[in-house]
Amino acid sequence: MATGKINVSVDNIFPLIKKFLYSDHEIFLRELISNATDATLKMKHLTTIGEAKVEYGNPIIEVKADKEGKKLHIIDQGLGMTEEEVKKYINEVAFSGAEEFLNKYEDSAKDSGIIGHFGLGFYSAFMVAHKVEIITKSFKDEPAVHWSCDGSPEFIMEPAEKETRGTEIILHIADDSTEFLEVGKINELLTKYNKFMPIPIKFGMKTETLPKPEGAKEEDPAPTQEVDNIINNPNPAWTKQPADLKPEDYKSFYRELYPMQFEEPLFHIHLNVDYPFNLTGILYFPKLSNDLNQQKDRIQLYQNQVFVTDNVEGIVPEFLTMLRGVIDSPDIPLNVSRSYLQADGAVKKISSYITRKVADKMNSLFKNDRAEFEAKWNDIKIVIEYGMLSEDKFFDKADKFALYPTVDGSYFTFEELQEKIKDTQTDKDGKTVILYASDKEAQHSYIETAKAKGYEVLLLDSPIIGHLMQKLESSKENISFARVDADHIDKLIQKEETQISKLSEEEKETLKKELEEAITDKSFTVQLEAMDSDSSPFTITEPEFMRRMKEMQQTGGGGGMFGMGSMPDMYNLIVNTNHPLVSEFLNTKTAKKKERLINQSLDLAKLSKGLLKGKALTDFIKRSYEMVK
Repeated sequence: MATGKINVSVDNIFPLIKKFLYSDHEIFLRELISNATDATLKMKHLTTIGEAKVEYGNPIIEVKADKEGKKLHIIDQGLGMTEEEVKKYINEVAFSGAEEFLNKYEDSAKDSGIIGHFGLGFYSAFMVAHKVEIITKSFKDEPAVHWSCDGSPEFIMEPAEKETRGTEIILHIADDSTEFLEVGKINELLTKYNKFMPIPIKFGMKTETLPKPEGAKEEDPAPTQEVDNIINNPNPAWTKQPADLKPEDYKSFYRELYPMQFEEPLFHIHLNVDYPFNLTGILYFPKLSNDLNQQKDRIQLYQNQVFVTDNVEGIVPEFLTMLRGVIDSPDIPLNVSRSYLQADGAVKKISSYITRKVADKMNSLFKNDRAEFEAKWNDIKIVIEYGMLSEDKFFDKADKFALYPTVDGSYFTFEELQEKIKDTQTDKDGKTVILYASDKEAQHSYIETAKAKGYEVLLLDSPIIGHLMQKLESSKENISFARVDADHIDKLIQKEETQISKLSEEEKETLKKELEEAITDKSFTVQLEAMDSDSSPFTITEPEFMRRMKEMQQTGGGGGMFGMGSMPDMYNLIVNTNHPLVSEFLNTKTAKKKERLINQSLDLAKLSKGLLKGKALTDFIKRSYEMVK
């Protein structure tokens, strides 16, 4: 037997490990199983190249909980270690690594963006154990070794009785960590971190039902057998070549990743590159709602099939964090802050590659099956629009396949739309005006007025559309967007011809004064316009610029100069001076009748705009019944 002292300058490093890493103490199991996997894969490599003259066999990693003895065992059939290797890799490398990590961690802990403490390795065991034992036998023909340490810098090393190669780590679980002896907790951690590890992981046994023998009666119970409970899938879909997978394999893997998700993904993107960085993975487009915040943090980041985190901000471009799936790369630094990560050259290349792959997949779907792409557009548009806003390279690619649906259910690319409307919707100044609605029902009367003129009206209803329109207006020449209720249709797309008003200047002045006195709501500005006599007498519009700024405020940005939420509602009441009803206002001598006519007409305009609510709506209905009588 030999005793010794671990060579670290900190007198007692173990309380520090526990203190600094306490919030992540559950990852000890991930770390120990990662080490066991590494040892097993190295064994496979050495046998493959003929350096190890032993049989590789079908090794597994076993986790065993001894609740009564307060012990947790992690057993592998990997390389094992000689006495010299235990001295080197446990007494020297592991603990000098621990000390180095703690020195870095004290500084970087101030940055709440630390991603995950990957590579903590063997010493993470002391986060949950007051004593740790290692029983190991190397594949080389050397005696087995038993090493133990009770959480002080002192260790004991002696020969062991182990006959088979590999390593067993025994954790004597501390009193404040006994939850890690519970079957449910261990299952939870193994499923979370090790679900796709490349070596089978056994945890206990399970009962398997066998087929009934021939001639068995219906009431006879089916035979059963006890088998190893293997908790992981060592060969997940993303580790295979796309050519080896069928569409059903991708769907099946999606269900494996998200067992509580009942909707099928719309489509997938298989990532597979080994130069200039190594990255594999599968991303899925799920059906997306307009709530951006609910969608995020569904992509899982792995390193060599070990789960790291589901917060991939800084690695995956922000607009793609609404997707789901897996990315696996050994080239992403993990013990770093987010600001460092975003400046890392390899990470930038990975982010650009993912963006390009998504854009290429979209373009391919659009070209190969446009009808199918159009059918899925409403479920994916939020990601595409967000990407066009946030990534210039993506904008350039997406400009070819991004769709602009009309209220009638047609879909156009921007180029197609421009070509279709340039002759009808170009104003007197040579600017093409793209009309749109955000709510087909609420803006129905305005849409019908525009369609009567032969104009095309888009249906743009995503929460970030205001920002995207701003970008399109600045990047395209001679175009502008206008919502159909932003002004009277003849003002939205002004042509050369102007209508002549039937009212004299004096009559218009009188009319405007009477209307402003009758309308008590100061959010309305009265505007007199000469229009067709069959156009509405009163039309309520919302100025495009002010309304758009207000909407952009609500989705973050665009309105900082006004202060969040400080912009009031503003409406224009456009009065058609050529409508017979407007002439009647002027000719009515009875003040009461005039007031009733104005109120009724104004309320009809409000009703059309969806602004008539509560008491005002009740009064309008009551007044309408009186007029019918």
